[in-house]
Amino acid sequence: MNAFCYHCHQPLAPQDNFPALVLGEQRQMCCPGCQAVANAIVDGGMEDYYRFRTESAEKANVDLEQVIEQISAFDDQAFQQEFVSQQGELSEVQLTVEGISCAACGWLIERQLSRINGISQIAVNVSARRATVKWHSQQTSLSAILRSVENIGYHALPFQPDTHEASYRKENKQFLKRLGLAGIMTMQLMMLAFGLYFGLFGDIEPQTQAYFHAISFILCAPVVGYSGQGFYRSAFNALRHKTVNMDVPISLAILGAFIASGWATMTEQGIVYFESVAMFIFLLLISRYLEHRSRHHAAEISANIIKHMPVSANLIKQNGTIQTCLAKQLLPGQTILVRAGEMVPIDGCVVVGHSQVDESMLSGEFEPVTKQHNDHVYGGTINHSGVLQVRVETDWSKALINQIVRLQEMALATKPRIALLADKVSRYFVVAVLVIALATYTFWTLQGNPQAFYITIAVLVATCPCALGLATPTALTCAIANLNRQGLLVKKADVLENLQHINTLAFDKTGTLTEGRFSLTKAVNFSSLADNTIQRIAASIEQHSEHPIASAFSPVDDVLACTDVQITQGGGLSATIEGINYRLGSARFVQYNIPEQHQVARVFLADQHQLLAAFYVDDVLRPQADSLFAQLRSQEFSNIETHLISGDNQTSVATLAKQLNIQHYHAACSPQQKYAVIQQLQQQGKNVLMVGDGINDSPVLAVADTSIAVGNASELAKNSADIVLLNNQLDLIAYLLKVARLANRKIRQNIGWAVGYNLLILPLAVSGLLTPWMAVAGMSLSSVIVVSNSLRILKYQGHKP
Repeated sequence: MNAFCYHCHQPLAPQDNFPALVLGEQRQMCCPGCQAVANAIVDGGMEDYYRFRTESAEKANVDLEQVIEQISAFDDQAFQQEFVSQQGELSEVQLTVEGISCAACGWLIERQLSRINGISQIAVNVSARRATVKWHSQQTSLSAILRSVENIGYHALPFQPDTHEASYRKENKQFLKRLGLAGIMTMQLMMLAFGLYFGLFGDIEPQTQAYFHAISFILCAPVVGYSGQGFYRSAFNALRHKTVNMDVPISLAILGAFIASGWATMTEQGIVYFESVAMFIFLLLISRYLEHRSRHHAAEISANIIKHMPVSANLIKQNGTIQTCLAKQLLPGQTILVRAGEMVPIDGCVVVGHSQVDESMLSGEFEPVTKQHNDHVYGGTINHSGVLQVRVETDWSKALINQIVRLQEMALATKPRIALLADKVSRYFVVAVLVIALATYTFWTLQGNPQAFYITIAVLVATCPCALGLATPTALTCAIANLNRQGLLVKKADVLENLQHINTLAFDKTGTLTEGRFSLTKAVNFSSLADNTIQRIAASIEQHSEHPIASAFSPVDDVLACTDVQITQGGGLSATIEGINYRLGSARFVQYNIPEQHQVARVFLADQHQLLAAFYVDDVLRPQADSLFAQLRSQEFSNIETHLISGDNQTSVATLAKQLNIQHYHAACSPQQKYAVIQQLQQQGKNVLMVGDGINDSPVLAVADTSIAVGNASELAKNSADIVLLNNQLDLIAYLLKVARLANRKIRQNIGWAVGYNLLILPLAVSGLLTPWMAVAGMSLSSVIVVSNSLRILKYQGHKP
């Protein structure tokens, strides 16, 4: 019988007899729970998990059936409103998953859930211990998803920020305890070492020297046993599954040097390196802690947004009285009161009042935004001055803040190609280090060098690829956090890698380069109908449109009933009013010849027999557009060409292109034609970044190499885009390109430094010129340099680094 449970690696009692066939062998488990989980993993064809995991699993719940029974409560619709969001036919939830310990756990959970019919997408963020799941609610249920996770030994619950943050703080506290112990003991050991090395205590007798060595052993033991335990556990699990990671040479170096120093202390012969061992662990923990903090920084930004959401709201009842209620229980259509100085509890529309609202937590802009009748406000923003009455437009789970958190989680769950390559190189590098260390020991032993063992320890320490493993993830995480803070939400980590190859920028016009706030400046009536009748027909039809131009047609009091309304993307609308079919939209859409002097009008109205009217609608250029294109014309972006792709008429598009000095423009484009333009550019070898906002932009946002949706974009456009601009600061696009280039430059610098350092230090270590304490200092300094270099991205504000 094995001494430990094969699943959770806890000790087996003599009476434990719960076998399971795993990887072709009978393995002993400690309880029925672990046995059931192991059988579920094997039966699902996922036993490779046991081959590739680097950490032992959590002990399974013995009362698995009882837990699974309780999970059915999560299917209650009222209960789901708080944490399940709807995206068309798909439901989406974030789960906090307990028991995740390594990348193999993420792989196992994704494989298990992908077997459920109805699952659309799964992304597991191992470092944050979260999973984002999308599924068809008609084909499966939330309880089925949770049961499936429970069956393989993990415990999943809908993500709740307070609980998750508490879990993270607990993990952070343990990290600091290990780091603190290592730091305190290292200081004491260094004091003794300086005395021994430099004779600060005068002439030291052999008995006194042996006493100091014994004290050093006592001080070093808790550092090795407690502070360094994470390294051994990781290395043991890697070796147990016939693979290696960077903790293998680290563990060999720590334990080898400690045991050899302990033997030298007992025999009073040889050299002791207790201070080097403790310093190695301490400095290594510092670099790991810095990496730990930087990897969580972007997640903390999103979590802090949720954490500062108000708990209560002032609900205005039908009789006019104010009732305090939970913000999470608010329903669309209800009206709430937000007093000056209070936080807006949920997304809504202002129905009464005028105020200045601080939206910096969402957009990164600290200038208050004026809010008045019909303006949108968002949960978590702060009402500065006036009193607002707000009509609730969405439930809490669909609020903008929750959307931001979900998108951020998806970004952190993905791994770019360069990170995957660095991980692969690190694994091969570890094998090379172990081979070189073995060859070094063999060579110096054959040469009769008594320091062969310590030379080998120096090789293991000096060439540890920790810096290489930290090079990519720290830089990417810091870049994502920086962009998030400025109001740029990156949905995928590999976007930053793709942005460095962008050589073509394509822009939509209406609502992207312009504000999308239209006003009707002139209407030309070609028919015998009265002018007010023409405008009434147009306004009644535009009631059914979400296009920004529709806002130019003010709602009328006596709206005409429209039937058979059809919307043609990039064209216009058709509707039947009192038996007559009308078409309202572009010149191409109404299908009539337009008088030459009126071809510059944006909107035309026609019936089944004739052209009825032309409407002149003006839009306002976004104030940051000039600044953006001024930067794009600079030497820094000289390799980028610009395109304007719009459904607007030739005259308007040409005028704007000339005003902004855009190199190429394409007018009167349907969504299909916009799509074709992007594809044509890609066929010419261009790497295209598309910036758009509306529903008719979603196809081109999806086909472009990289895409940005501006802050007032439709939900469909935001889902198609790789990056969401949470405010209207267009010049942040140039900032985005700068940060992406900076991040990739830092990654190359980090990798170059890590590889260069190892190539430089290896001959010195192998030749015996490097003592273990020198190797410790060099390796740790290398890791700290890499992390510190990445952390500079967080401080970047747009100037040249």
